Amino acid sequence: MWSSEQLKNLKHLESDPLEGQPVAHERDLDPAFPLHRGGKIEVRPAVRIRDPEGLALAYTPGVARVSEALAADPDLAFDYTWKANTVLIVTDGTAVLGLGDIGPVAALPVMEGKALLFKEFGGVDAVPICLDATDVDDVVETVARIAPAYGGINLEDISAPRCFEIERRLAAALDIPVFHDDQHGTAIVVMAALKNAARLVGKQWDDLRVVISGAGAAGTAVAGILVEGGVGDVLVADSKGIVVASRDDLNGAKTELAGRTNASSFSGSVAEAMVGADVFIGVSGGTIPESAVAQLGRDAIIFSLANPHPEIHPDVASKYAAIVATGRSDFPNQINNVLAFPGVFRGALDVRATAITPSMNLAAADAIASVVNDDQLAPDHIIPSPFDPRVAVAVASAVSRAACAAGVARQPLE
Repeated sequence: MWSSEQLKNLKHLESDPLEGQPVAHERDLDPAFPLHRGGKIEVRPAVRIRDPEGLALAYTPGVARVSEALAADPDLAFDYTWKANTVLIVTDGTAVLGLGDIGPVAALPVMEGKALLFKEFGGVDAVPICLDATDVDDVVETVARIAPAYGGINLEDISAPRCFEIERRLAAALDIPVFHDDQHGTAIVVMAALKNAARLVGKQWDDLRVVISGAGAAGTAVAGILVEGGVGDVLVADSKGIVVASRDDLNGAKTELAGRTNASSFSGSVAEAMVGADVFIGVSGGTIPESAVAQLGRDAIIFSLANPHPEIHPDVASKYAAIVATGRSDFPNQINNVLAFPGVFRGALDVRATAITPSMNLAAADAIASVVNDDQLAPDHIIPSPFDPRVAVAVASAVSRAACAAGVARQPLE
C-alpha cells in the first residue's frame, strides 16, 4: 500500500485524494483509483473565444467559409482542423493487456492511458474509441466511416487472428497510417533491443538463430520484422510446437507465418528448438522449464516479455544468458512499446503519411537502438529509457525520412 506522502508525489495529483475522505471501499486504498478518478484525459480548446467577433470566426458564420474550402479541397483539413495531429485509438476490448476479453468499457482506462502516452511522449493528440463490436466487418466498417476526422489509426488490444485482417483491410481502405501497436510497436522495440544485444555479445545479425514463443499478434510481428531486417533463422512456436508448413492444424495467419519463417522446416517443441539457439523471445505467457533454458547457445540472449509473469524469470535467465530483457519496469532492459508508438506517429503525421510501411518500422527500430551509444551499452542497458527525451525525436525523424523515401509522404520534410 502506498503512503499518503507517496500519493502526494505523484506527478498528476496536486493533493492527496484520500486525505479527509472516508474509505468506502478497498479500492480507495489503491493509489491507481484516485489517479483515474474522472479519467486521465480531457479536451481543451486550442483557441479562446472572448468576444462576439471571436465567436463569429470560430463558429458561424466564419466556420462556414472554412467548411466550404474543405469541401472543395479535403486535404485542407490537415491545415484547418485537428486532423494533422490527431490519432484515433481503436479497441474492441478482446485482448486487453494480460486480462483477455474484458469488453469495451473495461478497456477504456487502458485506452485513455494510451492517449495520455501519445500526448506526453509524442505531442500527439489521441481519441480513444471502445467499440461494442467484435465482428471483423463491423469493426472495419465503423472505423472506416469515422476515419476522415483523423490523421492516423492506432489499433489496440484486438485479439488475434482477427487483428491481422482488421489492420490489413483498414490499411487498404484508408489513406492515413494504420498501426496495430500490439504487433508493430512490440516488434520495433524488440528489434532495437536485439540489435544492441547482438552488437554487445559480438554476434552477427544474419547468423542469429531466434526462437519466438508465441504466434499471436506480437509474436507474428516480431518474426516479421526480424525476417525483414535480415535475421538468419527465425522459428515461431504456438501451444502445439514450432509453426511449420507441414502442420495440418494451422489457420490462415499461421500458414502465412510458416511461409515467412523456419526456412529449415524444423519440426518439434519449443524446448527442442531452443537447443543451441542464440536468442529466445517470449511473448506468450506460460513457463519455459529451466532445463530448456540451459540448452541455449553460448552468450545467449533472452527476452522474456510476458507481464507480469515472464516465461523465464530473470533470476533463472541470468544463469544461462549474457543479456536478459523483460516487459517489466522492475528489472533492467524493459521492452516497452512507449519507446516506439509516440515517435512513429509523430514522424508519420509530420509528413502527412498515407501509410506506415515496413521500412518505417525498421527505421524506428534503428533510431531507438542508436540512442544507446557505445559508451552506454552494457548487459543491463541495451535499450533507452522511455523518459529519455531523445527517443521520440530520433524515432520521429527517422520515420519521417523513411516515409519520404517510401513515397508515402504527402508533405516533404522541410
